[in-house]
Amino acid sequence: MEIDFARVTGGFRLTRAVPGIISGAYPNDFEPEIERPSQCVSTRRDAHKSKGVFPSVGLKTSFKIICTIALGLIFVFPAAAQNKRKVILDQDARGPATTDQQSMLMFIQSPEVETLGITVVSGDMWRDEEVAHTLRMLEIVGRTDIPVLPGAVYPLINRMDFIERWEKLYGTVHYQGAWNGHRPGMNLGEGLRGRWHEPFVVPDIVEGNPTTKASEEDAAHFIIRMVHKYPHQVTIYAGGPLTNIAQAISLDPMVPDLAQELVIMGGSVAPVVPIEWRTENRREFNFWWDPEAVHITLTSPWHKITITTVDISIKTRMTKELIAELAKSPSAASQYVAKYADVEYMWDELAAAGWLDPSVITKEDQLYMDINIDHGAGYGNVIVWTADLHPGLGEQLVHLPAELNREKFEKMFIELMARPTPGAHPAANSK
Repeated sequence: MEIDFARVTGGFRLTRAVPGIISGAYPNDFEPEIERPSQCVSTRRDAHKSKGVFPSVGLKTSFKIICTIALGLIFVFPAAAQNKRKVILDQDARGPATTDQQSMLMFIQSPEVETLGITVVSGDMWRDEEVAHTLRMLEIVGRTDIPVLPGAVYPLINRMDFIERWEKLYGTVHYQGAWNGHRPGMNLGEGLRGRWHEPFVVPDIVEGNPTTKASEEDAAHFIIRMVHKYPHQVTIYAGGPLTNIAQAISLDPMVPDLAQELVIMGGSVAPVVPIEWRTENRREFNFWWDPEAVHITLTSPWHKITITTVDISIKTRMTKELIAELAKSPSAASQYVAKYADVEYMWDELAAAGWLDPSVITKEDQLYMDINIDHGAGYGNVIVWTADLHPGLGEQLVHLPAELNREKFEKMFIELMARPTPGAHPAANSK
């Protein structure tokens, strides 16, 4: 649609096509191009053109009023789009559905959020398989415009063979994500999809192989580029291991200061769990997979860090009843989740919900947090201190959600999934 204001402005013309002028649905990088012909200077010769336009005022005043109105139409409508909250989703994007994909859908389904991109890191699955699941999810909901950026395949230092040696000294690690199943008899963990394979093998995926491709840019450089492009406006949401974020910080130490805040699902302090779980309660998978990345991230000077730990996550549950409720909606997001969701804790969804609507969280604690990186018995265990006890070695104060309004949280999740996906477009093979 092209808007021609020449009739009412004495020569101003908007020369660039403007989608959604009535609804205000502009692209965020919209910059109107305006021709300013010489006729914009009022002269006696073109005075006749202004007849009938505010005839009770002079030509020069009339012109100023009309130009103000015209420019207002151009620049006011995009304000809603420009004021959307910007977020980068950094995720070990196991799929289909699961807590990983479902949490990303919460951001994508929100009309108040602009998802700048999805950066993928190995964790629950190997990176390349996770990329395939993410691309396919975006095809299904019609948001293939959101870039998917491959990140780290391996942790900074931690490796599967090291953990095998560690287990001989200190005991079995229950859940190992992409490493699970590499030897007979390993516990595959709740909600794990697929079977063990080598890192760069991408098996056919149950929801259908994607036809779209990931970006050629890598995750760390994308994070750096976005926080420089939108200083102090970008939230980084991390639902998996923190390798991509640590790499970005290592390349550009300004990342924490340029970001608006960091929101994490990870870590475990003192959850109320069965005794067999309590024996390893400080060893939470996202942090354990790459402890060195956690240390780099949590000792960097962010403006705000919020961490949804195991402690509050286990107060949620994706139940069969919740899945059945989702199935009632015809929306693409609801049908995708209802078809592929597991009965599991809503780990990452809660971290997303607390950022989208802080009133979901009814109580929070504040502690200083770091992680054990000494490669001994406590390797990968979370360490926390109160304000009067922390050693002051760079550890940061973190906000720890402690209680939630579960009814409000579940209602929010159902309603977000039931929405038509904002910005969705028809995608090939999306059914």
